[in-house]
Amino acid sequence: MEKNSERIPLINPSPSSSTTEGRASKFQTIGNIIVSIVGTGVLGLPFAFRVAGWLAGSLGVILAGFATFYCMLLLVQCRDKSASENKLQGKITYGDLGYICIGKPGRYLTEFLIFIAQCGGSVAYLVFIGQNLVSVFKGQTFSVASYIFLLVPIEIALSWIGSLSAFAPFSIFADICNVLAMGFVVKEDIERAIGGGFSFRDRKAIADNLGGLPFAGGMAVFCFEGFGMTLALEQSMKERNRFPKVLGMAFTWITLMYVLFGSFGYIAYGDETKDIITLNLPNNWTATAVQIGLCLGLVFTFPIMVHPVNEILEGKLKKIMWFQKLNNNDAENSITGLGKLGTYTSRAVLIIGLAVLASYVPGFGIFASLVGSTVCALISFVLPASFHLTLLGSSLSLWQKALDCCILLCGLIFAAYGTYNTIVGI
Repeated sequence: MEKNSERIPLINPSPSSSTTEGRASKFQTIGNIIVSIVGTGVLGLPFAFRVAGWLAGSLGVILAGFATFYCMLLLVQCRDKSASENKLQGKITYGDLGYICIGKPGRYLTEFLIFIAQCGGSVAYLVFIGQNLVSVFKGQTFSVASYIFLLVPIEIALSWIGSLSAFAPFSIFADICNVLAMGFVVKEDIERAIGGGFSFRDRKAIADNLGGLPFAGGMAVFCFEGFGMTLALEQSMKERNRFPKVLGMAFTWITLMYVLFGSFGYIAYGDETKDIITLNLPNNWTATAVQIGLCLGLVFTFPIMVHPVNEILEGKLKKIMWFQKLNNNDAENSITGLGKLGTYTSRAVLIIGLAVLASYVPGFGIFASLVGSTVCALISFVLPASFHLTLLGSSLSLWQKALDCCILLCGLIFAAYGTYNTIVGI
């Protein structure tokens, strides 16, 4: 990991991406892409389909998936162009591309957006856990905020663990619980279809209120999170020239899974579909076990989510004179007891702040759509298109320039209107 004060890493690269040559095979890269992109947001897709309609929701997911895939390739092209011109030495990060294109404001803007996106994802984790625990322990008087604040001491203690590899098994466990929850929803859908519990004609293809379309779009963009991992994923691959094809394969399967799951969830529960589909599961021990398993998995993977935020904050701290004095004027190589205390305190304050913010969030679906409509849209669409035009504009054909401009303009409009629409909904 880079420690140069001029270049703060925005992501925590995998071991394979930290070397000059990547080691990941085709199938390992596909697995890494799926793990990086698919998260808890998928469990909010059925609610988005309820808001937009199953046809509009499906088209929105397909469009968001294709646009994200295309912009990931734009980002790789920008990195290759910068590397070929030797504009920066070593690994080039997303923040570096911002610096190359716009200067220091570009780096600060990119880092700020990634910082906000990671904070938003972390808050969504807390809200998700809180809402599911309220559903599991229905007889208790605890609110969502109460469960969130009960998690704070646990998350602070976990954030002080130095090695992220210790949390890898819990990340896999959370993914397994995600799959089980999706399986339960599909099973419920099939049972209702066989039992004649609903009429397909009652499920709207396109919602009467078109204002729900931007909401569903924001949720779809949120579900394709992990854009900041693009360069690390490509660099980790042994045969980098095959990355576009591998990325396309992974996105095809992920998009298909999202469309089917969102449709199945909405078809199964209709207007009763809740913002987290697990809240619709029947009240039996298997469904409860899945919900508790999801919550436990997210509790232990929360430190992974906030790690990039801690890296950015601690990187800034190490530039401050008083913090360097705490570290015996050697903030790069050694950290004293007082320095560790400052680091641990910053992590604790961050988690407390995120918990306070999460306690005011009205619901997982609304918040996920807001994050997707704002920072995720800017990171995934606006910045890559603008960087591509800046770095490769002179060599692009007319239609390529037009497509980049279209993505840039649509991304800005979507971010503005999606934010307005979500806030009005709140």
